[in-house]
Amino acid sequence: MKKNNFNKMQIMFRKLLFVLLVLTGIAATLTAQEVQRTQPKFWIGFTGAANYNMYTGTTQKLNETLMAPSAFHDGSGFGGMGAILLEYRPAPVIGFMLNLGYDNRGGTFDQVESPCNCPEDLKTGLSYATIQPSIRISPFGPDFYLFLGGSYNHNLNKSFTYTFDQDNGDKLNSTVDDFSNMRKNLFSAHVGVGYDIQLASADSRTQVALSPFISYHPYFGQEPRDIESWSISTVRVGMAFKFGRGTVNKRTERVIAPVPADFRIQPIAESDVKFTTRAPLTNPVRRTINETFPLRNYLFFEEGSSVIPNRYVKLNKEQAQQFDTKSLRDSEYKNESGRSERQMDVYYNILNILGYRMLQNPSAQIALVGASAGNGAALGKEYAESVKSYLVDVFGIESSRIATEGKDQPNNPSESPGGVNFLPLLRAGDRRVEIVSRSVDLMTPLQIIAVQENPMDSRVLFTTTSEKNQPLKSWNVKLTDENGATQNYGPFTGDQESVPGNMILGNRSNGRYKVVMTGHTSDGVAVQKESTLNLVRSAELTEEEALRYSILFDFDESSTVATYEKFLSDVVAPRIENDSKVIIHGHTDIIGSEAYNMQLSEKRANETERILSNAVKRSGKNRVDFETRAFGMDTGKAPFLNKLPEERFYNRTVVIDIEKAK
Repeated sequence: MKKNNFNKMQIMFRKLLFVLLVLTGIAATLTAQEVQRTQPKFWIGFTGAANYNMYTGTTQKLNETLMAPSAFHDGSGFGGMGAILLEYRPAPVIGFMLNLGYDNRGGTFDQVESPCNCPEDLKTGLSYATIQPSIRISPFGPDFYLFLGGSYNHNLNKSFTYTFDQDNGDKLNSTVDDFSNMRKNLFSAHVGVGYDIQLASADSRTQVALSPFISYHPYFGQEPRDIESWSISTVRVGMAFKFGRGTVNKRTERVIAPVPADFRIQPIAESDVKFTTRAPLTNPVRRTINETFPLRNYLFFEEGSSVIPNRYVKLNKEQAQQFDTKSLRDSEYKNESGRSERQMDVYYNILNILGYRMLQNPSAQIALVGASAGNGAALGKEYAESVKSYLVDVFGIESSRIATEGKDQPNNPSESPGGVNFLPLLRAGDRRVEIVSRSVDLMTPLQIIAVQENPMDSRVLFTTTSEKNQPLKSWNVKLTDENGATQNYGPFTGDQESVPGNMILGNRSNGRYKVVMTGHTSDGVAVQKESTLNLVRSAELTEEEALRYSILFDFDESSTVATYEKFLSDVVAPRIENDSKVIIHGHTDIIGSEAYNMQLSEKRANETERILSNAVKRSGKNRVDFETRAFGMDTGKAPFLNKLPEERFYNRTVVIDIEKAK
């Protein structure tokens, strides 16, 4: 009997696992098509569920005064669970749930026969007060989630009803009493899957969700008595209703789209606030970008440690012999989400690039200048010696070719005397080793390749403008196709946002959409504008090439554009052809005020355009279109994250894209 019921539980577990896998696949598909919505960190609500309880083991001695003639082994039954639900989601993937409530584990044992061939029946109303903490994991987005955790159960009801049928129904002996030897407290575990069905609009600050779920509570720790071997397993199917208040998202996609010349513009009627949509060309585009990536001659260290951080790629001697910069140059990345993974892959190989190039240039010498950001020259010297040891031990560079020096502060410190703002970030940038060499071959930019499967000119562009130069505080876009199906994007806070055309079309080959923009001014005035949008997908694929260059700046400097004038005039400008488009974007890191960083990035971008424009005119090139924009410290449009010092240093940049004539 016990073995048969154990097999039943195995079958039940397999079915639950199958349901979990199916829901995982559905959730992955749904999430891929979902528009980002407001995500509260704290949720509160109620949980209601049905329990299917399965009994195994042995139960015979019911209490001190009653022992059944034959032992009960297996059983099952239905109960209910109700609880108050609390959720905390500090991050998109990981969160925590807590259910506080009532849990009924009642059921009926399988009928047995006594030695006199008389049927025996036993059922129970077993129930608990329960506390069930869980870890919530959302691998595909905020709605679909897995959860696992434990539970503390305090016994509330231990009643049973025992019936002994004598003489085949002519005489029934029924006893209602409480089990003896019941454990007051039980500790067990559970695992499950759920899905949040969103009931509020994507841009609403208050979010409401209805969440069906299924969970499995195995028999581990669920032996209600401290005698015999009765244990309980439960499959729970239920629904949670919850709500939370969050901060409205600034944007669904942190992407800024240039304005392609070959877009079709559909303007709205004249008013103070204008709204336009721009539909992309029908042909999909795959653009190969050949990028000249500058190498920062800095290597950054963690506070209090002279060990080279693990984020830098470190090889063994055998791997160093096989290393070639060509492997970095020819790697093709298809991720153009705004933060360049391929560029950081190159930078984190800075020591290997340096070692390889020193082997290729045996006469080249370097000086390693370590700075500890105010923790003494001795620690700075240790930084430099760590880098030297790696080059000597792994790449076999002669020790005499590498000089080391330690300093309290670097030659060009980010931290200024008397400054008190952003000190942790500034000092993180000043804990570094600077690579200094007279050999121009050691730190020359590296050529790398990227493939854009979804370039900006395959996106739908939404733009809001105001005659009074007062942009909307926030705005949303609602698209309705000819069948009445709707899509929502936003909320946005910038004046220009884009959404991939393929995302809007989904599986359709074409579509006509009514576009409604709803926004609010800084004064709280609601604004609504309408437009139309026609999208067509073509099976033809257009192959294009583009060039990209970057120039880098030290902290709080814009005048150093002049130091790149020869590079811009002699290297970049000759690659600009007639009828080309030159896109120039200026960026800063997150240190400093928003207004100051915007001005700084404008100076950098505008000065870059001036130098390139003059060089192009001198060479006699015609019909070159410059598109120059500054983004300041906007993290949604920055090339890199801003968590690490090297990312912040690379964000002090002007990026130049050259799109050839079509």
